[in-house]
Amino acid sequence: MGYQEVLQAARERMERLTKPPRSLGHLEEVAVRLAAIQGRLKPELGLGAVVVAAADHGVVAEGVSAYPQEVTYQMVLNFLRGGAAINQLAQVAGARVYVLDVGVKGDLPQHPGLLKRKVRPGTGNLAREAAMTLEEAEKALLAGQEAARIAIAQGATLLAAGDMGIGNTTAASALTAALLGLSPERVVGPGTGVGEEGLRRKREAVAQALSRLRPGEHPLEVAAEVGGLELVAIAGVYLEGYRQGLPLVLDGFPVSAGALLAYRLEPGLKEYLFAGHLSREPGHRYILEALGLRPLLDLHLALGEGTGAVLAMPLLRAAARILHMATFEEAGVSDRQ
Repeated sequence: MGYQEVLQAARERMERLTKPPRSLGHLEEVAVRLAAIQGRLKPELGLGAVVVAAADHGVVAEGVSAYPQEVTYQMVLNFLRGGAAINQLAQVAGARVYVLDVGVKGDLPQHPGLLKRKVRPGTGNLAREAAMTLEEAEKALLAGQEAARIAIAQGATLLAAGDMGIGNTTAASALTAALLGLSPERVVGPGTGVGEEGLRRKREAVAQALSRLRPGEHPLEVAAEVGGLELVAIAGVYLEGYRQGLPLVLDGFPVSAGALLAYRLEPGLKEYLFAGHLSREPGHRYILEALGLRPLLDLHLALGEGTGAVLAMPLLRAAARILHMATFEEAGVSDRQ
């Protein structure tokens, strides 16, 4: 049976389970979608994986971040040592952390948890020039796909992406505004906590980037002009996960911007996406609306790294187990009159 056939059969089974109709709320829709993705009425989810894509951004020269650029490099080392929030939350959530360097400034040490696929040491300043070439965007996309393949080969049944890159909410804002036709004022938020002046600089940088775009450009060309290396790699993670038939969990704003790019490249991917949470960044809501997704969690998060995605993984596993319940017929329980 295909996706739609299994979806319908799972909905019919859901109506016969030993519970009042729709009493498990939104988890019921999550459950039937998981059944359709896996092609079986009783889905099973085990190990999760989160690919944290890291890269630097030339736009930090515009004063758009509260943190200096070297924090990207330092935080990647922290991921590899297991000292970051994503490491702790992934451990609780039953997920492995994979770190992908597609554009961090500086040479990172060899590490079994690090995939070194640096395309270039940071993007150009998107406020004043193209972030990268189309060829570089294609390489970043392939790097994300490779990282996903590794995670899946090592047993991942649920796939998420995370992000690390000082300045990347500016790139995510530009990419989101470009792909959805929105103004900088609607999508640009405080990111790492810049003040009112920093917010003005971010909006101006995004406006300058958008002004260079031409009508009818391919989504990857748009990303090359205004996006980030890690955002394109994130698109690659989700594209590969979709092609291998895994449920795909979104994190916050930068990750969702990468997923939006993946959707524009492969529209069928939308059926495999789940929104882990709703970020504080204003642009995130627009992406979820465009993808027709309802967030599983709303915890006022704005960290990134994949933290909100892995926090949602236990909920997805729980939703999958709902369809393992007995039906009224199987349990010998009387149904409604």
